Amino acid sequence: MPENGPAKLNAAFAWGGPRLLVRTVEGLTGLTVDHYAEIGMAGVQDVVDAVGGVNLCHDADVNDPDSGMVWTAGCHDVDGTQALAFARMRKADPTGDVGRAERQRQVVGAVMGKVDPGSLALRPGRQVALVGAGTGALTMDDDADILTMGRLGLAFRAASGPEGITGTPPIATIDYRPGHNLGSTVLLDPDQAPAFWVAIRDGSYPPGPVGGMPTS
Repeated sequence: MPENGPAKLNAAFAWGGPRLLVRTVEGLTGLTVDHYAEIGMAGVQDVVDAVGGVNLCHDADVNDPDSGMVWTAGCHDVDGTQALAFARMRKADPTGDVGRAERQRQVVGAVMGKVDPGSLALRPGRQVALVGAGTGALTMDDDADILTMGRLGLAFRAASGPEGITGTPPIATIDYRPGHNLGSTVLLDPDQAPAFWVAIRDGSYPPGPVGGMPTS
């Protein structure tokens, strides 16, 4: 981490806010971050409620006190409180952060799937609720404007569609222990990750799901 030495990625935000997080991500990936958008966890709950709930799927029973996720294997219609617990749960998942990221993307995709301009036009009350929840949950960088927010919304919608790329970078292990009192960390694959970031930057990576749990 720039000027901080070895650390987990999430420590960048805790130590230096968005600026240090962006610098760390740029150093890790080689990509240039043009804008920053932050969605607060509480905002997930409000946005899901604003679209009338979503349908989410998880193939295991869960009773996780830390996140509040109580789940019977299968697909269920859920409200904002349940969706937030679904997006936060990690400790009861053997795939850890990888599984949590998959569930968070599922929540985003489910919300975007319900944001249909045609149906919203017929329900002005829901329009107002969604706009209020979305803007209340979203923090943007100082250079962002209304056009930036519009492009962000379109990008989220495209990413959750058939032409999007969703998943993780190539991972070597989810239990790398580098010392420095860092405990267990996720280690990106040093052989595959550099080419992955170049392909993302150049727009040459094929659409579809990528990465996930290491196979060996």
